[in-house]
Amino acid sequence: MRVKLHREGTNILIVGLILVLLINVPLWLWVRPMVWAIVSTAVFGVTYLLAVNFFRSPKRYYKGERRNTVVSSADGKVVALEETYEGEYLKGPALQLSVFMSPLNVHANWFPVDGEVIYTAHHSGRFMGAYLPKSSVENERSTVVIRTPEGQLVLVRQVAGAMARRIVTYAYPGVEASIEDHMGFIKFGSRVDIYLPVGTETLVEVGDKTIGGITRIARLK
Repeated sequence: MRVKLHREGTNILIVGLILVLLINVPLWLWVRPMVWAIVSTAVFGVTYLLAVNFFRSPKRYYKGERRNTVVSSADGKVVALEETYEGEYLKGPALQLSVFMSPLNVHANWFPVDGEVIYTAHHSGRFMGAYLPKSSVENERSTVVIRTPEGQLVLVRQVAGAMARRIVTYAYPGVEASIEDHMGFIKFGSRVDIYLPVGTETLVEVGDKTIGGITRIARLK
């Protein structure tokens, strides 16, 4: 597993580093007592390291069986696993599996299945806590539908949270989806909902932790 910084964080990290230097270098040169420079450097340094940690982008390789396999789209914890009605595209009952990402998790999102992207849409909305069930339909969100090689439809929804202010989706109709590729990125706290055909065998439970692009969460019929 290789780790690098995600391109979505490049500008933010560059500007952040410049601000850290502009604020702290003068403190070390001209402000006395030195305790102010030490405290400021510590606070800004920790904040900057947290930002670097947030924008890390590991390259992952899935080595298991791919046919009919559903892999987690995100790092985080399973917070919902229930049958529900999906009204945007599927227009019928579906099995919803949701993974919540804390600010400490990797926030890149992977395609959950191999196949072809046949639908994408972005919806403006609110910024409630991503752990709330109604955030799936009321928050800022982006929807991607993938048709597997066997013809089954899997819908993935990136949902903004209270801290998230930008959802980035790389998928668009006609793109080949691969479990190992990034589908998008959500900045600062969020969740991913995956809608599967009713009757799909689930391999995780509520409370389980997942690794995006690695953890098998379900097996399609």
